[in-house]
Parts: sequence; structure tokens; C-alpha cells
Amino acid sequence: MLNSTQSSFRRRLLNRECLVGSFIKTPTSHAIEIIGGTGFDFVVIDQEHAPFDHGSTDVSLLAARAAQTAGVVRVPVLSADAIQSVLDCGAVGVLAPHVASVAQAQALVSACRYRGGARGFSGVTRAGGYGGSKMWNLVDAADASVATIAMIEDPAALDVIDAIVAVEGLDAVFIGRGDLTVAFGAPTRDAPVIREAVDAIIAAAKKVGKPVCVMVDGAEEAADFAARGASAFIVSSDQGFLRKAAAQALAEMSALKVAS
Repeated sequence: MLNSTQSSFRRRLLNRECLVGSFIKTPTSHAIEIIGGTGFDFVVIDQEHAPFDHGSTDVSLLAARAAQTAGVVRVPVLSADAIQSVLDCGAVGVLAPHVASVAQAQALVSACRYRGGARGFSGVTRAGGYGGSKMWNLVDAADASVATIAMIEDPAALDVIDAIVAVEGLDAVFIGRGDLTVAFGAPTRDAPVIREAVDAIIAAAKKVGKPVCVMVDGAEEAADFAARGASAFIVSSDQGFLRKAAAQALAEMSALKVAS
């Protein structure tokens, strides 16, 4: 069964509470236990850009439950098979990459929902309590708890952004500034063309009351985005935290060597 942190993730996201998460790039349970144990609201298991297979994703989602943090999965492709796999393992949210059309947003929602959707049913998975839940109780609980989040990271999506965010059942959008920066050939993520794209996405989401998630460098940048309308923030990754701490430790030791 879902713990309170996991079962409340979609509700808190839709209520636009301030949520803080981090990407998980290393296919082990340990980073999730550490990050979840510090109190992060959610983790995003990154199947798109990290070497997660079905087995390591399964263990990672179990670790998220153990650490009482919400386990979201960024699937590698927007497909019903990829989404069903992570939902069966117990993901409470799906982050779908490169959603650039209404049809793709609708496909994401359909793959995540039983009622009005096309999610394949099995009651004997982790998500189903291994057979411990009645069918329709499970259907309703799953539909109420799984968050659908579309990554807006392609110039083509900006042309139809109002229609994408208005798709019924789409819970939130994630602004993919990295991909947008590369696609536009912009020098930085803060270039005017990227800032305009970000503003357009946030404005479209505001019109229909949809939450906005974005990856930020830290609290200062998060505060700027919060003022603009974002409410869910991804900070670094397990690898990013490790690299930063390792570099800091080495710098401190190097200073010691110079002093001696």
C-alpha cells in the first residue's frame, strides 16, 4: 500500500504546494534512501538519460516507498508499454518526455488512467497490492493517485501550448529548459528566446490552473520561478550532489596541502 507521502503527491501537486525533488541517475536504491531520508518530497527515476532497466526501476520504486518519498519515473519514450511497466512497479507519477502535441498529451493521460483511459489492469503487481485489493477499489485509488506530467521541451510544443495544457487529465507540465536551449541554439538557459518560451508555458498553464514544474540550480532561482508561477522544483541529482560534495571536499583538502 502507498504511504501518506506517496498517496498525497498528486493532490499536493494539483494544489500547487511547494514540492522539492531530485533526479535519480544511479540505478541503485541507496541514493533514493539518502535523498528521501533527508525529506525530499519526491524523486524522479530517470529512465530516459540513465541506465535503468526494468529490474533496477522496480528496486528504486521500492526504495522510494521505504524512504517515504514519492517515486516518479521519467520514461524513456511516450508509449503505453513503458508507462504501464513503471506504474505496475508502483510509480505515483509519470514524467513523459517531448510532449509536443495534443495527441501526445492525450496518449500520456490515457496510458495512466483506467477509467476513461487504456491502462492495462493487473491486481497482482506492487501497485495492486499483490492481489490484496478489490478491483474497483484499486482502479479508483490508482486513478486518484497517479500524476501525469508532460515535459514541454520542443519548439513545436510552443505553437500549441494552450491546447496541450488544456488536455483533460493532464495534471502538470515540466519545462525542459535544457532541450529548449539546444533546440533553439541559444547560448544559455536564460537567453531571451528561452525566457520567452518559459513565460509562454507558464502563462498557458495559469490559464487552466495547471501546476508547473521546473529544474532549478537552487533556492534563488526557485524563488524567481515561484514568483512567475512554478510550484514544483527539481534540484540537481544524486550524481550532481555527489560531484559537488566530492569537489568541495577535494578543494578543502587541496587548501590544506598548500598550507602545509
